[in-house]
Amino acid sequence: MNDGGLRERKKRATRLALSQATIRLAFERGLDNVAVEDIAAEANVSERTFRNYFASKAEAVVATHVERGKRTAEALRERPADEPLWDALTGAIAGQFEPPPDAPAPPRIDRYTTALQKLLAEPAVQYEVFRAHAMAQDELTAAIADRTGTAAGDLYPQVVAAVANAGLGTAMAHWTRDPAQSLVALLREVFDQIRAGLPDPR
Repeated sequence: MNDGGLRERKKRATRLALSQATIRLAFERGLDNVAVEDIAAEANVSERTFRNYFASKAEAVVATHVERGKRTAEALRERPADEPLWDALTGAIAGQFEPPPDAPAPPRIDRYTTALQKLLAEPAVQYEVFRAHAMAQDELTAAIADRTGTAAGDLYPQVVAAVANAGLGTAMAHWTRDPAQSLVALLREVFDQIRAGLPDPR
């Protein structure tokens, strides 16, 4: 790997560490009660480093979603070329939420749900979520265009990316209300319905 690629990986790792630290502390204390210096200390970096990466705590919260969008587009490009598009999309998206074998146990569901809902209700966070969705959709559109031999400005990859993001958002909204269920299973159910053309359930 060249030096440029290594630097980019390190930058992405730092962004992700700061984002995860912000989310952890916000869950424990509430976003308003978390200072930038607390986040920097939690991530073992300087306060200046935090400000080099993020303009606000809300932006840091949502950076995990932004990174996930980039990884999803990268994963789609790495799927087998002969795999059907919606199978590839399902695998690329669901794969971002499958925990590694050595992942720690999740927090208590009741506390997690309340903290997550409160964090997502913050107006500043909602604004950053909107921006993150747009960026993720652009990344996915470009990857779909590459895969299908179209241009990112064409209607087809834009529609597919919009539908995929809507499916992801719907699954996550259901999961946020009840994190005891499997998000990966929800995602696969949503994309199974999309792949089938969303037939009338009656």
